[in-house]
Amino acid sequence: MNVILGTLIEEKKRNIRMQKSYVDEIAKLPKGSLSVKRIGKNEYCYLKYRQGKNVISEYVGKCDEKAEAIKHQIEKRRHLEKVLKNLKEEYKLITRVVKD
Repeated sequence: MNVILGTLIEEKKRNIRMQKSYVDEIAKLPKGSLSVKRIGKNEYCYLKYRQGKNVISEYVGKCDEKAEAIKHQIEKRRHLEKVLKNLKEEYKLITRVVKD
């Protein structure tokens, strides 16, 4: 039983470290979503996100490599948020079993 308990305690510590690293990584990435507006024959990209109750629409530029890079960063952020959510659920389960 001590081996299992020790493993769970180490897993709890690892989980806390992972959560901190994911939170730091998420903070570096852009939040919101990328929207495309078509004006004439040109397409322009905007980064939309909430700031309090307001929706901020930030001009990115014409839809090119820069906009594509932001799109990939947003996708990465969403993926990391899902992973972080799973880690938090795992942490709840571990804390139910291991009570320090």
